[in-house]
Amino acid sequence: MLEVFKGGVPVIPTLERWYEEFKLEGYGAMIPFIGIVRPDNGIEGLSFDLYLPMLNEWFKKWQNLDDCKITMAHSFGDVMVGETSFLCAIFTKHRTEGFKYLEEFVEDFKANAPIWKYDLINGERVFAKDRAKELPGAGILSEE
Repeated sequence: MLEVFKGGVPVIPTLERWYEEFKLEGYGAMIPFIGIVRPDNGIEGLSFDLYLPMLNEWFKKWQNLDDCKITMAHSFGDVMVGETSFLCAIFTKHRTEGFKYLEEFVEDFKANAPIWKYDLINGERVFAKDRAKELPGAGILSEE
């Protein structure tokens, strides 16, 4: 399950909905990760662009795990300091594999999800090139 929200992700209602949907599916652990916008370098927030068709394709690769269910929500547009831009939850039978999948999923997300980040400074979007990663096949942002 992949969800996209304009602005900050509503954390509590989203986690509650996911919990209710999957609590009786035989999973013994639900391990969430909540990405909160930090006030680094005096930014007011972050702004995100994403390419949904490519994001859906990337996310589908994570839906083929037999012993795990992954849910994810991400923002597009502006997300202010203290709000959540990224939320995911890993559902597994046991916590040990859940923590393993969480680490792998978040690292793959950071490296390969087609989402571009901008700093919000004085009401302006400034591309965060120093924190951007190149995406294969992504035109000007790719090495190809």
